[in-house]
Amino acid sequence: MSDRPRTLLIVEDDPALQKQMRWSFDGFETVVASDRESAIAQIRRHEPAVVTMDLGLPPEPDDVGEGFGLLGEIMALAPDTKVIVLTGQHDRDNALKAVALGAYDFFGKPFEPDLLTLTIDRAFRLHELQLENRRLRDSQSSPLSGLLTRDPGMLKVCRTVERVASANATVALLGESGTGKEVLARALHALSPRTKQRFVAVNCAAIPETLLESELFGYEKGAFTGASKQTPGKIETANKGTFFLDEIGDLPMALQAKLLRFLQERVIERIGGREEIPVDVRIVCATHRDLKQRISEGLFREDLYYRLAELVVEIPPLRERLGDALLLAHAFIQRFCRENARPVLGLSEDAVAAIEGHDWPGNVRELENCLKRAVIMADGVRITAEDLGLDAADETLEMLNLRQVREAAEKQAVIRVLARTNNNIARAAEILGVSRPSLYDMMNRYGLKKENQDG
Repeated sequence: MSDRPRTLLIVEDDPALQKQMRWSFDGFETVVASDRESAIAQIRRHEPAVVTMDLGLPPEPDDVGEGFGLLGEIMALAPDTKVIVLTGQHDRDNALKAVALGAYDFFGKPFEPDLLTLTIDRAFRLHELQLENRRLRDSQSSPLSGLLTRDPGMLKVCRTVERVASANATVALLGESGTGKEVLARALHALSPRTKQRFVAVNCAAIPETLLESELFGYEKGAFTGASKQTPGKIETANKGTFFLDEIGDLPMALQAKLLRFLQERVIERIGGREEIPVDVRIVCATHRDLKQRISEGLFREDLYYRLAELVVEIPPLRERLGDALLLAHAFIQRFCRENARPVLGLSEDAVAAIEGHDWPGNVRELENCLKRAVIMADGVRITAEDLGLDAADETLEMLNLRQVREAAEKQAVIRVLARTNNNIARAAEILGVSRPSLYDMMNRYGLKKENQDG
């Protein structure tokens, strides 16, 4: 996510323990400090993302006052820094006080290096996400700034929207409910030459069929009971601007013909009227439905589809947008904590795993509602999987270890190539780009039988 080194500051006054910790955490770029003054100097010099610190520091190592003083200075100087406090095994009160003052987590001494490494790694991930969140928010001055993403597929959608915005062609936004179709429609309008004119939206699924025609096309006075005055329709009020037809797949067949005529002639007639009214408007439509399937079922006109789908933009669901669920979750937490006057909450490890493991059938809208509820209901300083109303996922940070990921991929590749070559070791080694002894070594390591070997 970030090109910056993963700098870890270790604040520890015991030289032996300091050396042990540097050795244990050699996967990070470590710097050390033995007291409050040197720790602040290292913070200013290296700007570490994560700090581990003992509360007992010189000149009085048996007193926690100096440690709490340092914690307060770090939070004031670099509030985004993730501080992991090391305390005595039974010193829970001071640990909770440290978290209340802004510490990311606490660990009892003596600690398990592997477990602490996982916590440090999680702290780096959170810090990187928050930095990227801020970078995306600050760097996107375009109308697409409301759409946070780092997924290549979604970034491609954003670039497509930017390219087609200046065209006057009708755009169809296709994607599941809650994927951000209206955000993209508003961006199309804001990036177009029509940006200073009106953006008018109508949800075809939200308006009763009996009212939809008058909503779209308007009516003349006396056209029906209750029509006490002439009323322009939404299409007419969007003149010179952009008209957004959401859930176009739910438009009744009777109105599809009338909409098709408007798209062909660019004129409308109000209900009860005889005058043709020219309207200059850019049409953007959206639907979560499969329009081609609805055409085959006789529920949508094929000629209307081709009129609406001059330019098609397909929006990927959240479950296919790598890393976006967690990126958006942190953004929603910050927003809802601000709106509810709460200190910014963190995510527990089981919450992170649950968010990454959930399919999000309701997409961004479901995620947003889930985080809003969790911020309101959370009791502690962390949101848990239970607060989210999600089942805790089995995945842990250990499953994201790059060595294990590489080994799993390597094992799968060896199995597939051996199967395709019918266990021909020479051929398999050639395809895999390794020597035969290396392939034998991998097979032994992964417990693969050397059957029917040849060559």
